[in-house]
Amino acid sequence: MAADLLGPAELRDLAARLGVAPTKKLGQNFVHDPNTVRRIVTTAGLTPDDVVLEVGPGLGSLTLALLPAAAHVHAVEIDRTLAGALSDTAVRHAGPDAARLTVHHADALRLTAADLADPAPTALVANLPYNVAVPVVLHLLAELPSLRHGLVMVQKEVADRLVAGPGSKVYGIPSVKLAWHARARAAGKVPPNVFWPVPNVDSGLVAFTRREPPRPDVPREQVFAVVDAAFAQRRKTLRAALAGWAGGADRAAATLTAAGVDPGARGESLTVEQFAAVAASAPSRTPAAQ
Repeated sequence: MAADLLGPAELRDLAARLGVAPTKKLGQNFVHDPNTVRRIVTTAGLTPDDVVLEVGPGLGSLTLALLPAAAHVHAVEIDRTLAGALSDTAVRHAGPDAARLTVHHADALRLTAADLADPAPTALVANLPYNVAVPVVLHLLAELPSLRHGLVMVQKEVADRLVAGPGSKVYGIPSVKLAWHARARAAGKVPPNVFWPVPNVDSGLVAFTRREPPRPDVPREQVFAVVDAAFAQRRKTLRAALAGWAGGADRAAATLTAAGVDPGARGESLTVEQFAAVAASAPSRTPAAQ
Protein backbone atom coordinates (compact mmCIF):
# COMPACT_ATOMS: atom_id res chain seq x y z
CA MET A 1 0.00 0.00 0.00
CA ALA A 2 1.35 3.43 -0.94
CA ALA A 3 1.36 5.95 1.87
CA ASP A 4 -0.46 9.26 1.64
CA LEU A 5 2.59 11.52 1.60
CA LEU A 6 2.79 15.02 3.03
CA GLY A 7 2.94 17.99 0.66
CA PRO A 8 3.73 21.60 1.65
CA ALA A 9 0.17 22.41 2.74
CA GLU A 10 -0.30 19.20 4.74
CA LEU A 11 3.08 19.67 6.43
CA ARG A 12 2.32 23.22 7.52
CA ASP A 13 -1.18 22.30 8.67
CA LEU A 14 0.21 19.48 10.79
CA ALA A 15 2.85 21.76 12.29
CA ALA A 16 0.18 24.36 13.09
CA ARG A 17 -2.01 21.77 14.81
CA LEU A 18 0.94 20.65 16.92
CA GLY A 19 2.05 24.20 17.64
CA VAL A 20 5.58 23.51 16.41
CA ALA A 21 7.99 25.23 14.04
CA PRO A 22 11.42 24.16 12.77
CA THR A 23 14.24 25.30 15.05
CA LYS A 24 17.86 26.09 14.24
CA LYS A 25 18.87 24.68 17.62
CA LEU A 26 17.84 21.19 16.51
CA GLY A 27 19.00 21.72 12.92
CA GLN A 28 15.50 21.08 11.61
CA ASN A 29 14.62 21.48 7.93
CA PHE A 30 11.52 19.47 7.09
CA VAL A 31 11.13 17.93 3.62
CA HIS A 32 7.78 18.80 2.05
CA ASP A 33 8.24 17.37 -1.44
CA PRO A 34 6.79 13.86 -2.00
CA ASN A 35 9.01 13.26 -5.04
CA THR A 36 12.11 13.89 -2.95
CA VAL A 37 11.18 11.39 -0.25
CA ARG A 38 10.26 8.81 -2.91
CA ARG A 39 13.66 9.39 -4.49
CA ILE A 40 15.41 8.90 -1.15
CA VAL A 41 13.64 5.61 -0.51
CA THR A 42 14.36 4.35 -4.02
CA THR A 43 18.03 5.37 -3.87
CA ALA A 44 18.42 3.69 -0.48
CA GLY A 45 17.93 0.32 -2.19
CA LEU A 46 15.81 -1.15 0.57
CA THR A 47 14.58 -4.73 0.52
CA PRO A 48 11.30 -5.89 2.12
CA ASP A 49 13.40 -7.48 4.90
CA ASP A 50 15.24 -4.29 5.85
CA VAL A 51 14.70 -2.76 9.27
CA VAL A 52 15.20 0.98 8.85
CA LEU A 53 16.55 3.41 11.41
CA GLU A 54 15.41 6.97 10.73
CA VAL A 55 16.95 9.78 12.77
CA GLY A 56 15.12 13.09 13.00
CA PRO A 57 11.80 12.13 11.38
CA GLY A 58 10.29 15.49 12.31
CA LEU A 59 6.71 15.68 11.08
CA GLY A 60 6.97 12.33 9.28
CA SER A 61 7.46 13.14 5.59
CA LEU A 62 10.16 10.53 5.00
CA THR A 63 8.74 8.12 7.57
CA LEU A 64 5.54 7.73 5.56
CA ALA A 65 7.51 6.83 2.44
CA LEU A 66 9.69 4.34 4.33
CA LEU A 67 6.89 2.35 5.97
CA PRO A 68 5.66 0.50 2.85
CA ALA A 69 9.24 -0.24 1.74
CA ALA A 70 10.64 -1.93 4.85
CA ALA A 71 9.82 -4.63 7.35
CA HIS A 72 10.02 -2.14 10.22
CA VAL A 73 11.01 1.47 10.89
CA HIS A 74 12.64 2.76 14.07
CA ALA A 75 12.12 6.53 14.13
CA VAL A 76 14.32 8.36 16.64
CA GLU A 77 13.19 11.90 17.45
CA ILE A 78 14.68 14.17 20.12
CA ASP A 79 11.77 16.66 20.08
CA ARG A 80 9.13 15.40 22.54
CA THR A 81 6.16 16.95 20.72
CA LEU A 82 7.18 15.59 17.33
CA ALA A 83 7.93 12.15 18.75
CA GLY A 84 4.54 12.08 20.45
CA ALA A 85 2.67 12.92 17.25
CA LEU A 86 4.45 10.64 14.79
CA SER A 87 2.54 7.43 15.45
CA ASP A 88 -0.79 9.21 14.96
CA THR A 89 0.47 10.73 11.69
CA ALA A 90 1.44 7.26 10.51
CA VAL A 91 -2.00 5.86 11.35
CA ARG A 92 -3.71 8.70 9.49
CA HIS A 93 -1.57 8.53 6.37
CA ALA A 94 -0.07 5.03 6.13
CA GLY A 95 -3.00 2.85 7.23
CA PRO A 96 -2.01 -0.73 8.18
CA ASP A 97 1.66 0.00 7.48
CA ALA A 98 1.67 2.17 10.61
CA ALA A 99 2.01 -1.05 12.62
CA ARG A 100 5.58 -1.31 11.34
CA LEU A 101 6.63 1.87 13.13
CA THR A 102 8.33 2.19 16.51
CA VAL A 103 8.93 5.75 17.71
CA HIS A 104 11.76 6.45 20.14
CA HIS A 105 11.91 9.78 21.96
CA ALA A 106 15.69 9.83 22.29
CA ASP A 107 18.95 11.50 21.37
CA ALA A 108 20.54 9.56 18.50
CA LEU A 109 23.99 10.31 19.89
CA ARG A 110 23.11 8.32 23.01
CA LEU A 111 21.53 5.32 21.31
CA THR A 112 22.89 1.87 22.03
CA ALA A 113 22.31 -1.45 20.32
CA ALA A 114 20.12 -2.50 23.25
CA ASP A 115 17.75 0.42 22.57
CA LEU A 116 16.99 -0.89 19.08
CA ALA A 117 17.29 -4.62 19.55
CA ASP A 118 13.82 -5.74 18.51
CA PRO A 119 14.16 -5.86 15.56
CA ALA A 120 17.75 -4.73 15.03
CA PRO A 121 18.14 -2.07 12.32
CA THR A 122 19.85 -3.05 9.07
CA ALA A 123 19.66 0.29 7.21
CA LEU A 124 20.04 3.95 8.18
CA VAL A 125 17.87 6.23 6.04
CA ALA A 126 17.50 9.78 7.28
CA ASN A 127 17.32 13.48 6.58
CA LEU A 128 19.87 14.26 9.27
CA PRO A 129 19.89 17.50 11.24
CA TYR A 130 22.69 19.60 9.77
CA ASN A 131 24.37 20.34 13.10
CA VAL A 132 24.97 16.73 14.19
CA ALA A 133 25.08 14.78 10.92
CA VAL A 134 28.67 13.52 11.06
CA PRO A 135 28.74 12.52 14.74
CA VAL A 136 25.39 10.75 14.37
CA VAL A 137 26.52 8.66 11.40
CA LEU A 138 29.81 7.70 13.04
CA HIS A 139 28.19 6.92 16.39
CA LEU A 140 25.52 4.70 14.86
CA LEU A 141 27.99 2.76 12.71
CA ALA A 142 30.18 2.18 15.74
CA GLU A 143 27.32 1.28 18.06
CA LEU A 144 25.06 -0.77 15.76
CA PRO A 145 26.89 -3.65 14.08
CA SER A 146 23.60 -4.75 12.51
CA LEU A 147 23.61 -1.71 10.18
CA ARG A 148 24.59 -3.00 6.74
CA HIS A 149 23.92 0.00 4.54
CA GLY A 150 22.32 3.40 4.44
CA LEU A 151 21.48 6.65 2.72
CA VAL A 152 21.61 9.97 4.52
CA MET A 153 20.76 13.48 3.41
CA VAL A 154 23.12 16.10 4.77
CA GLN A 155 24.40 19.55 3.89
CA LYS A 156 26.16 19.30 0.49
CA GLU A 157 29.45 20.49 1.96
CA VAL A 158 29.27 17.73 4.57
CA ALA A 159 28.36 15.16 1.91
CA ASP A 160 31.44 16.15 -0.07
CA ARG A 161 33.65 15.67 2.97
CA LEU A 162 32.16 12.30 3.84
CA VAL A 163 32.86 10.79 0.41
CA ALA A 164 36.20 12.53 -0.31
CA GLY A 165 39.30 10.47 -1.01
CA PRO A 166 42.97 11.07 -0.19
CA GLY A 167 44.42 14.12 -1.92
CA SER A 168 41.15 16.02 -2.03
CA LYS A 169 41.04 19.46 -0.43
CA VAL A 170 37.99 18.41 1.57
CA TYR A 171 39.40 15.04 2.65
CA GLY A 172 39.63 15.01 6.42
CA ILE A 173 38.54 13.45 9.68
CA PRO A 174 34.94 12.63 8.59
CA SER A 175 36.21 11.07 5.35
CA VAL A 176 38.67 8.74 7.07
CA LYS A 177 36.43 7.76 9.96
CA LEU A 178 33.51 6.89 7.69
CA ALA A 179 35.90 4.90 5.46
CA TRP A 180 36.90 2.84 8.51
CA HIS A 181 33.31 1.61 8.80
CA ALA A 182 31.96 1.67 5.26
CA ARG A 183 32.40 2.35 1.57
CA ALA A 184 30.63 5.62 0.77
CA ARG A 185 29.61 7.36 -2.42
CA ALA A 186 27.80 10.51 -3.45
CA ALA A 187 24.23 9.68 -4.46
CA GLY A 188 22.87 12.99 -5.70
CA LYS A 189 22.09 16.59 -4.84
CA VAL A 190 18.90 17.98 -3.30
CA PRO A 191 17.85 21.61 -3.90
CA PRO A 192 16.87 23.94 -1.03
CA ASN A 193 13.30 24.50 -2.21
CA VAL A 194 12.08 21.06 -1.08
CA PHE A 195 12.57 22.04 2.58
CA TRP A 196 10.70 24.10 5.14
CA PRO A 197 12.29 26.40 6.08
CA VAL A 198 14.37 26.82 2.92
CA PRO A 199 18.07 26.47 3.84
CA ASN A 200 20.66 28.68 2.18
CA VAL A 201 22.67 25.66 1.01
CA ASP A 202 22.15 22.62 -1.17
CA SER A 203 21.88 19.20 0.40
CA GLY A 204 23.56 16.00 -0.72
CA LEU A 205 22.78 12.31 -0.51
CA VAL A 206 25.47 9.95 0.76
CA ALA A 207 25.07 6.20 0.31
CA PHE A 208 27.23 3.76 2.25
CA THR A 209 27.75 0.02 2.57
CA ARG A 210 29.27 -1.53 5.68
CA ARG A 211 32.65 -3.20 5.29
CA GLU A 212 35.09 -4.93 7.61
CA PRO A 213 37.57 -2.53 9.20
CA PRO A 214 40.83 -2.41 7.21
CA ARG A 215 42.76 -3.61 10.27
CA PRO A 216 40.48 -5.53 12.62
CA ASP A 217 43.52 -6.22 14.83
CA VAL A 218 43.92 -2.51 15.65
CA PRO A 219 41.36 -0.87 17.97
CA ARG A 220 39.30 1.81 16.29
CA GLU A 221 40.07 4.28 19.06
CA GLN A 222 43.79 4.00 18.40
CA VAL A 223 43.36 4.60 14.67
CA PHE A 224 41.05 7.56 15.25
CA ALA A 225 43.55 9.10 17.67
CA VAL A 226 46.11 9.13 14.84
CA VAL A 227 43.56 10.61 12.44
CA ASP A 228 42.59 13.36 14.88
CA ALA A 229 46.24 14.28 15.49
CA ALA A 230 47.13 14.28 11.80
CA PHE A 231 44.33 16.63 10.79
CA ALA A 232 44.55 18.91 13.82
CA GLN A 233 47.55 20.44 12.06
CA ARG A 234 46.89 19.36 8.49
CA ARG A 235 49.37 21.80 6.94
CA LYS A 236 52.23 20.22 8.84
CA THR A 237 54.11 17.08 7.87
CA LEU A 238 53.05 13.97 9.72
CA ARG A 239 56.40 13.95 11.54
CA ALA A 240 55.43 17.28 13.11
CA ALA A 241 51.66 16.78 13.34
CA LEU A 242 52.00 13.46 15.17
CA ALA A 243 54.75 14.59 17.54
CA GLY A 244 52.36 15.18 20.42
CA TRP A 245 50.60 11.88 19.83
CA ALA A 246 53.82 9.88 19.52
CA GLY A 247 55.78 11.57 22.29
CA GLY A 248 58.14 13.54 20.08
CA ALA A 249 58.89 14.22 16.43
CA ASP A 250 61.63 11.57 16.24
CA ARG A 251 59.32 8.92 17.68
CA ALA A 252 56.64 9.97 15.23
CA ALA A 253 59.05 9.64 12.35
CA ALA A 254 60.17 6.19 13.51
CA THR A 255 56.57 5.03 13.84
CA LEU A 256 55.68 6.36 10.39
CA THR A 257 58.70 4.72 8.81
CA ALA A 258 57.85 1.42 10.46
CA ALA A 259 54.37 1.69 8.97
CA GLY A 260 55.76 2.35 5.50
CA VAL A 261 54.63 5.99 5.49
CA ASP A 262 56.85 8.92 4.52
CA PRO A 263 57.31 11.14 7.61
CA GLY A 264 57.34 14.13 5.26
CA ALA A 265 53.84 13.35 3.94
CA ARG A 266 50.71 15.12 5.16
CA GLY A 267 47.62 13.53 6.62
CA GLU A 268 45.47 14.45 3.63
CA SER A 269 47.48 12.02 1.47
CA LEU A 270 46.95 8.91 3.61
CA THR A 271 44.32 6.23 3.12
CA VAL A 272 42.44 4.77 6.07
CA GLU A 273 44.57 1.65 5.66
CA GLN A 274 47.73 3.72 6.09
CA PHE A 275 46.36 5.43 9.19
CA ALA A 276 45.63 1.99 10.61
CA ALA A 277 49.18 0.88 9.80
CA VAL A 278 50.57 3.89 11.68
CA ALA A 279 48.42 3.09 14.71
CA ALA A 280 49.52 -0.55 14.57
CA SER A 281 53.20 0.47 14.48
CA ALA A 282 53.00 2.75 17.51
CA PRO A 283 54.26 1.72 20.95
CA SER A 284 51.38 0.54 23.12
CA ARG A 285 49.58 3.38 24.88
CA THR A 286 46.17 4.36 26.18
CA PRO A 287 44.09 5.75 23.28
CA ALA A 288 44.01 9.55 23.36
CA ALA A 289 40.79 10.09 21.40
CA GLN A 290 37.67 8.36 20.23
